[in-house]
Amino acid sequence: MRRAGAAGHDYADRMADTPPGAPQPPSPTTSAAPPPVGPAARMPGRRLGWRRFLVLAGVVLLIAACAVFMVFQLGESLGAEALLIGLVAAILPVPVLVACFLWLDRYEPEPLKYLIFCFAWGAFVSTAASLTVNNNAAKLFEGWGLPAALTAVLVAPFIEELTKALGPILLLIFRRREISGITDALVYCGLSAIGFAMVENILYLGGYGYATGVERYGPATGTQQVIAIFIVRILLFGFAHPLFTSMTGVGLGIAARTADRRVRVLAPVAGLLLAMMLHGTWNLLPTLTQATGETLILLYGFIGVMVPIFFGMVGLAVWLRAWEGRLTERILPDYVRAGWLTPPEVAALSSLGRRHAARAWAKRVGGDAGLKAMRGYQFAATRLALLRDGMRRGLDNRPADRERAATEERELLEAISGYRAYFVGRDPQAPTGTWDGQRYHLRFPDGSQRSVEAPDEPVVPIPVVLAPPPPPAFPAGYGPPGWYGPPPSAPWPPGRS
Repeated sequence: MRRAGAAGHDYADRMADTPPGAPQPPSPTTSAAPPPVGPAARMPGRRLGWRRFLVLAGVVLLIAACAVFMVFQLGESLGAEALLIGLVAAILPVPVLVACFLWLDRYEPEPLKYLIFCFAWGAFVSTAASLTVNNNAAKLFEGWGLPAALTAVLVAPFIEELTKALGPILLLIFRRREISGITDALVYCGLSAIGFAMVENILYLGGYGYATGVERYGPATGTQQVIAIFIVRILLFGFAHPLFTSMTGVGLGIAARTADRRVRVLAPVAGLLLAMMLHGTWNLLPTLTQATGETLILLYGFIGVMVPIFFGMVGLAVWLRAWEGRLTERILPDYVRAGWLTPPEVAALSSLGRRHAARAWAKRVGGDAGLKAMRGYQFAATRLALLRDGMRRGLDNRPADRERAATEERELLEAISGYRAYFVGRDPQAPTGTWDGQRYHLRFPDGSQRSVEAPDEPVVPIPVVLAPPPPPAFPAGYGPPGWYGPPPSAPWPPGRS
């Protein structure tokens, strides 16, 4: 584990790697407005103009219309009783699957409204389009004298993966900043796939399971078939749809973090094609098994192809889960140098364990309000790191986008200052102090003063006052190389308590 006491030189080395053309962080002295104070500091929201209102209303109406269509179609084909049983059984795994994807996004949780949008898109829009296309394709194949089962191999993988991915794709186009990387794209695509699988499972559990069993042998057989399909389709293969669509999520995440226009187009297309191929292979296995009578085809395909891909994707997701923590440790030193943060604060954001310890400390110091402020502080700091990384990569090509990024950076910095101000001097067990960029100048209750190095393993934002910004002789609020804030002329700068 890296020594935080030696963080100054380490961060100086990292800052030396900053791209020459990258925009510099603003200085605290250039703030156009005083930062918000207290745990209630919030990011200002966008105004809901008439165009955004029309788009939002159109999306809501589309999802609602598709939901009504699916309820009507399923109710007409299954009946009320089978529909209710299928719905209850299909909903059971949803909280577990959703929790798995939300577990991946702990550093910067995505807005609830976009999560609901992707889930509803997959559950209603994607299923409505896929059901219509698949039914028409099956009729077309029968008219040509071909088996209707070919629909599952030649049509379903393409229309289902395309429509499941369309919701996250629209989110990337119109709300690009909400997809900060592969992790965010995996979450959005995963929720869309879970919504799709839930509605599809209603058809299998209620129709092929309960309704078919009741029609042939009675309610007891129907119940047994529901249990059998639940075990096979959900407990054993419930990961299938999220696994397929996660391939598209990888492509969308790559596109979100690159400034190359070719990669922005080719990466999602490649991910979508891979998802279609994987989905088609999955559907092909039972079709071949049924046609040849060789059950080993299904067994070998499942164990030799799907299981390795599944565990490979799980390993990638776990590795990506810590990416945002590593990113904060690599990017936020820019703001240490500009005078907004201290190195131990950056170290305290680098892992979920340290963040959890920081929240426990905040709750001890400030109660529930302190815990809420610490969450806001951590989320804003993570979003700031993602924003600056995008500025370094040149993701904003147009002047309007660059101006908007600079405005968002300023708002995030002011929000962080507001959250941070809530903790300064609040811990009765910690002496009051000032951070000068290299060490702490602490004053103890008996009046004595002492300079100390940063602790080896900081797990909470150190509740000290930041040193004044550098002299204006250096551009953009920067001092000489390796500078983290000028050491005060005395342990206590004038005017500071």
